[in-house]
Amino acid sequence: MSREILLLVDALAREKNVAREVVFGALESALASAMKKRFKEDADVRVCVDRVTGEHAGFRRWLVVPDEAGLQEPDRQELLSDAQDLSPGVQVGEYIEEPLEPEEFGRIGAQAAKQAILQRIRDAEREQVLADFLERGENIISGSVKRMDKGDAILETGKIEARLPRSEMIPKENIRIGDRIRAWVLRIDHAARGQQVILSRTSPEFIRQLFENEVPEIEQGLLEIKAAARDPGVRAKIAVIAYDKRIDPIGTCVGMRGSRVTAVRNELGGEQVDIVLWAEDPAEFVIGALAPAHVESIVVDEDRHAMDVVVDAENLPKAIGARGQNVRLASELTGWQINIMTPEESQSRQEEERGSLRQTFIDRLDVDEEVADILIDEGFTGLEEIAYVPMQELHAIEAFDEETINELRTRARNALLTEAIAQEERVRKTTPDLLEIEGMTPDLAAKLAEKEIFTRDDLAELSTDELLEATGLDEEKAGDLIMRARAHWFEENGEG
Repeated sequence: MSREILLLVDALAREKNVAREVVFGALESALASAMKKRFKEDADVRVCVDRVTGEHAGFRRWLVVPDEAGLQEPDRQELLSDAQDLSPGVQVGEYIEEPLEPEEFGRIGAQAAKQAILQRIRDAEREQVLADFLERGENIISGSVKRMDKGDAILETGKIEARLPRSEMIPKENIRIGDRIRAWVLRIDHAARGQQVILSRTSPEFIRQLFENEVPEIEQGLLEIKAAARDPGVRAKIAVIAYDKRIDPIGTCVGMRGSRVTAVRNELGGEQVDIVLWAEDPAEFVIGALAPAHVESIVVDEDRHAMDVVVDAENLPKAIGARGQNVRLASELTGWQINIMTPEESQSRQEEERGSLRQTFIDRLDVDEEVADILIDEGFTGLEEIAYVPMQELHAIEAFDEETINELRTRARNALLTEAIAQEERVRKTTPDLLEIEGMTPDLAAKLAEKEIFTRDDLAELSTDELLEATGLDEEKAGDLIMRARAHWFEENGEG
């Protein structure tokens, strides 16, 4: 029988074009499954087939676990102290084994064994095909639609079957059986039994790769696509940079008489593609990304990672785009929040901010309106700057003598100290249950304390709008925080 086993292994290995080791592994699994049927309990059985003689040996084994952990799976585990009585020197994580009577190969049921072996070989073949595919490093694959499955398209490309989910198809795209299409390899789903390669035609990476295929200068390293954003099937923006000054990056991507960009558009169902210059300076990059709109001025807010962009009435529709598409894509492309406003809105906001800052200086420094306006005109935006900027910056203000400068600096520091003490007192009233909420920070707790929100229930009773006003959080984070604060209400109701 041992010789028959070796002959079977060799025959299957040749027939299925897989390594003998894979067949041996499948055979060992089949024999182990047969031996396991001897036990009523959930035994852990291992079988080893000798690669030279074909002889096989079976063992029941138990995993050695620490005494303090206890037996979570009594049929498969043994405590360390008991295991060392049986096998001195054995350690946690190792196995103790008990030999089993050999299984007659004929008794496992030849058909069942063969099915188990063939299934294992099929799995190994699929893994090998997938490994070969991954080794080629293909990012875009082309294949014909073999069938439709619940709206998803199943593509056949060589020996690989890939799945293009409905959610990853370009909207209004009508894909039929037999169509030949290209798509981006989105991910490999190793848990799936069938189509493990998941595709996308909506990913920004797809358009990047399409341009790389059409523009040789990208592969040569003379040009790079730094970012891409898409509204699939409608409009896309890509940002490019040239590393050779002799190359026009936009013209190179467009191609002679638009041939390169047209080829990409045709693949994407006519999607409009804006090609813009990438710039290291964020403001310059945003201005380019908002093309074709002309920008009058731009204000960068590093703290909020946002920009206020001013455009005139004529350019306002272009900057925003249909249904906000242009500004949304520009924001995705650059990674900055972009706020479009007219000159009138910008002027109104500046006057509002100036008035608020003027009142802060008047109240906190105990100065008149004239002094507050001088500080604002000199570029001071808060008490911290007055209190801690180098003295030469204050001495540069021609309207103030040294005595005034020293007095302003002292008042600013005293105001900040008073505020810090008051804030500390408020935070002391904050209860531990509020501080323990996931996402709560000391700064956030201090802002809430200013509004006399000291407990989890205080926070839970707020609306999202009220929390936005109190803290300046974005809407999603504010909503999440309130739901976490309310979680204990639902738990209590559930227990009741």
